[in-house]
Amino acid sequence: MSQPVIFDPKSIQSSSLVHGHATNRIELLAPAKNAEFGKQAILHGADAVYIGGPAFGARAAAGNAIEDIAELAAFAHQYHAQVFVALNTILSDIELAQAEQIIWQIYEAGADALIVQDMGILQLNLPPIALHASTQMDNRTPEKAAFLQQVGFTQVVLARELNLAQIQAVAEKTQLQLEFFIHGALCVSYSGQCYISHAFTNRSANRGECSQMCRLPCNLKTREGEVLAANEHLLSLKDNNQTTNLEALINAGVRSFKIEGRLKDLSYVKNVTAHYRQQLDAIMQKRPELVASSHGRSVHRFQPDPDKSFNRGKTDYFVNERSADVSDFRTPKYLGESVGTVSKIGRDHFVIDSQHQFSNGDGFCFFDAKHSSAVLSDDKLQGLRINRADGKKLFVAKLPKDLQIGMQLYRNHDQAFESELAKDSSKRILPVRMALREADDGLALTISDEYEHQATVKLAIHKEFAQDKERSRKTLHKQLGKLGSTDFELLELKTHGVEQYFLPASVLNGLRRDAVAALLEARLQSYQRPPVGSIDKTAVYPEKHLSYLGNVANQKAKSFYQQHGVIQVEDAYEKNRVIQDAPLMITKHCLRYSFDLCPKEVPDIKADPMVLEMGNDTLKLVFDCLKCEMLVVGSSKQV
Repeated sequence: MSQPVIFDPKSIQSSSLVHGHATNRIELLAPAKNAEFGKQAILHGADAVYIGGPAFGARAAAGNAIEDIAELAAFAHQYHAQVFVALNTILSDIELAQAEQIIWQIYEAGADALIVQDMGILQLNLPPIALHASTQMDNRTPEKAAFLQQVGFTQVVLARELNLAQIQAVAEKTQLQLEFFIHGALCVSYSGQCYISHAFTNRSANRGECSQMCRLPCNLKTREGEVLAANEHLLSLKDNNQTTNLEALINAGVRSFKIEGRLKDLSYVKNVTAHYRQQLDAIMQKRPELVASSHGRSVHRFQPDPDKSFNRGKTDYFVNERSADVSDFRTPKYLGESVGTVSKIGRDHFVIDSQHQFSNGDGFCFFDAKHSSAVLSDDKLQGLRINRADGKKLFVAKLPKDLQIGMQLYRNHDQAFESELAKDSSKRILPVRMALREADDGLALTISDEYEHQATVKLAIHKEFAQDKERSRKTLHKQLGKLGSTDFELLELKTHGVEQYFLPASVLNGLRRDAVAALLEARLQSYQRPPVGSIDKTAVYPEKHLSYLGNVANQKAKSFYQQHGVIQVEDAYEKNRVIQDAPLMITKHCLRYSFDLCPKEVPDIKADPMVLEMGNDTLKLVFDCLKCEMLVVGSSKQV
């Protein structure tokens, strides 16, 4: 066996530069339903992943054991990638002690940061773990962000509704790392400001239990009863896709690019993460001042295409100001890609006029003819799965009776693509260099990576001169370059004349294995978790009054705000103290605008009051035109 590792102290110094608030660190942040999803996200290019802990995450159905978080953190840190744990619901007084215990367990498991919403957490006995301000905090203004920095947060998840100028204004006001959602589902309400689920079903979005009532069909009427839309998904937004805005977001100050989807399947995580990895890498390739915040590069064995993973259509929302394409009233389901029209229907098959290729097992959907008019119902979208594809002739077990010639078909399951993703579809590679030298009593092999980590192993061995120096040189390169089962890729090998000796393959293989293990250990030893923020106890919150919109559900949170200058603090909506009509959603999505009834856009339009019918319930719509916001107003059934 070779002798113990010799560490290069430069490795620790260089590693420390990876953390902190360096302005040129670019972080791709991917969702992890569980540890395995998190590992795959990292292999496909994520610089960091976020995962739910045992309790109190904003996706109640995506909790994970502490042991799984520890496993994921150990894996991530091999690449100097980070693990953030979401503990971002509001908490009751009796839950705070359990939350504190869990936070310590999360820290001891090796997690790098905690994503939180409830300010009561800041009053607990916390370990030295970085704090990130959840988007559930409704982070819209420079003043709010500056306060969060003052009380110890190091990263803030901005509201999805912000435009480039608003993001830049926050960047100029703080030293926080700015995190922004770039892909996935959009909440129609400002995050943290939606209470309709709790009001109607007693399932609070602020408690991780949203019933997604915004995805239901609705009727839109004037107060006088005129029907403007019937049975349409008026509050269901398309999905976020910022592919074309990534560089503009970088220029505005965003440094953490977040993918939504802790409840999505593994193929979504692989595909979407790989897509944005390639997009960000292309930007960094032409802008060398930017650097990825983790180590290594991902090599994908497929061509990423986010349109082939679950999505409700795509919009860049308000990043480039208001646009007309943020919603699709037809359906909240996944349509997939438009692939052609039906040209012929047989007894057990149909023919599609298309430029696409199809595979056995592909899935399709279509809007049936009776719902092709403006009046739609919730079952308008129908689906089918093909058994066999013969070119453009597609065979099915049973043809849907509503399928007709001329209908547009959408492919929402690409079997060939999904089969690619079901395999090992990516590898994370760390390029290394090796130098083999003579030592007094044998050989010394030094291995180093691109991040100035270095390790040397020595082996005492009797050296015999080789009869064929060229053959010996080839053997050295062949055996030391056998890194295929590792994450390393050999860029360069310098032999410093050692090829003059005959060295058995077994000796070289053992030396290589020990050197690889030594470098892995050096990399892990040099990894440092991100620093915690400094706390200014004199910081003043930018508001003097907090209504139920402040989401204060426990005494410690109330005390926190009072300590920071808030005079009046009301209870969270979930405490069921609000008995009158109140805004259950506050949203930038405006139905007046969607139906060309916006007084700012259409001169001399009469701005009639509107109501929204959702099942048997009627909600008032209030329009704050000064702020360009729509309020969905109603009363709680829980009072």
